[in-house]
Amino acid sequence: MTIKASKTEQRAAKIRLGMVGGGQGAFIGAVHRMAARLDDHYDLVAGALSSTPDKSLASGRELGLDPARCYGSFEAMAEKEAARADGIEAVSIVTPNHVHFAAAKAFLERGIHVICDKPLTSNLHDAKKLKEVADKADALFILTHNYTGYPMVRQARDMVASGELGEIRLVQMEYPQDWLAEPVEQTGAKQAVWRTDPAQSGVGGSTGDIGTHAYNLGCFISGLELQELAADVHTFVEGRRLDDNAHVMLRFAGGAKGLLWCSQVATGNENGLKVRVYGTKAGLEWTQADPNYLWFTRLGEPKQLITRGGAGAGPSAARVSRIPSGHPEGYLEAFATIYSEAAAAINARKSGVAVDPAVVYPTVDDGVKGVAFVTACIESSKKNGSWVKV
Repeated sequence: MTIKASKTEQRAAKIRLGMVGGGQGAFIGAVHRMAARLDDHYDLVAGALSSTPDKSLASGRELGLDPARCYGSFEAMAEKEAARADGIEAVSIVTPNHVHFAAAKAFLERGIHVICDKPLTSNLHDAKKLKEVADKADALFILTHNYTGYPMVRQARDMVASGELGEIRLVQMEYPQDWLAEPVEQTGAKQAVWRTDPAQSGVGGSTGDIGTHAYNLGCFISGLELQELAADVHTFVEGRRLDDNAHVMLRFAGGAKGLLWCSQVATGNENGLKVRVYGTKAGLEWTQADPNYLWFTRLGEPKQLITRGGAGAGPSAARVSRIPSGHPEGYLEAFATIYSEAAAAINARKSGVAVDPAVVYPTVDDGVKGVAFVTACIESSKKNGSWVKV
């Protein structure tokens, strides 16, 4: 991030970080570790990296952790680290969805800050209970909806909030992929197996895995609150137990309308996250495939391309940019922004000062909204697309 300490200002000590999940063979754990390292705010010192103690130890050794701090369960890690004078101050939870609730609760109740992968939990009951725990805890809860960390997403959010688009009328969100176009879970592919398992993932497949990202991003940029939805949720691959495609109509508070499409069987799409927002004065469009660009069009005028670090980009984008314009910043940097925002909030809490108002990160409230969105999608689809309040 571009904000740096002055020569007379002492940089805060690195935050002692633990990790639950993310051991050998895991994808997202490595991403979280890279994101935590990028801006140098954290020091990974402990982990319960697998539900299998031997694998947890082996994974920890690969990462250079002290074997004594490689735990066989998150319960043991929470208890023992909380008792240490040099115990972890924050924990990353990067497990399948069904573990999030119990793991986050164990650390929050011991005053350890939680940085948790999305979605918040595998079901709405647990999501609401976790919010209760987080609200009472003397610790912060950060949800890693990482796409909110992109500079041009912050730019878009600011432009909406400042009224440059006028009154928002329409929000369109899409997130198509094709990696589950065939029953790859039947081959034992780890990422596919748990994501298509209701016991681990929850009631939503594509809706929970990527639909929540699109929904969160649309709301983050537009500032709108969802009131009700009507969904057509479908499973195209025979034998699959969760949805792999969904079309959702949305009604927001204030009268704006929305449309969301998420799919993991859309042949030819790799990671096609895109958001469009249209108001009475102007519209904008951002796509994750070209994250350094934001298209902005005032009514009756030619389209304008705003680039990260270029003319027209404001301070909200600049403060989460790391390199000069014309050099691409992408997925890992956006993920790192969430970790750096979390570090700013954690350090402010440690120092007993108010956090900078510019610091923005998804919270447990955003997590509850995401799980409520998935739950409502499934309920609506079972009722043949009837409108369901969220």
